[in-house]
Parts: sequence; structure tokens; C-alpha cells
Amino acid sequence: MNKTKRKYTTEFKEQAIGLMSLGKPVAEVARDLEVSANLLYNWRQQGQNAQGGSVGQQAEGELSEADTLRALRRENARLQAENEILKKAAIILGTKTPNNSVR
Repeated sequence: MNKTKRKYTTEFKEQAIGLMSLGKPVAEVARDLEVSANLLYNWRQQGQNAQGGSVGQQAEGELSEADTLRALRRENARLQAENEILKKAAIILGTKTPNNSVR
């Protein structure tokens, strides 16, 4: 059996991580996207490492304004990505039309 290594776009990885962060079980996300659960965990870890993660971070009250601003921007980007995923899911499930009007 010849297995070829598939390449995934950054957007695909972010959407997969977004589904996991919405509380959907990792096994279900993996099955739906036809990837392994371990791969999803790796993508999530890589994303946390790229963003600095929470390892060694100061207490919330001790963060500088710049750190707080960076954290808020990361959170905003994450929430926007989740919102896009939910919009796409609503269109796919037929609860909204592409022009955002409810059926």
C-alpha cells in the first residue's frame, strides 16, 4: 500500500482547530475531516507554540499593556475565525443563505 503524504493549507488547519475549540469531540472532527486525531492535536500544539502559548506566562494582573493588547488581538482573531466557521456551517446546513438572510 503506497501512502502519499497529504498537505493541508493553513486555513484548513485553523478551521479544524476552530471546530475543536467549539467543544466538538476531537474524534468526531477527525472523522469528519478524514484526518487522524493525533494530527489535529499536533496542529493545535503548533498553533499554541507559534502564539507563545501559556507556558511561563505571568499572572493576569501582572501583564503589561502591550502583552494585554497582543492577547486581545489573538483572541479577536480566534473569535473571527470561529465566526467564519459558524457562518459557513450555517450556510451548509441551510439555516442561512449566503447573503446572510434567514430562511
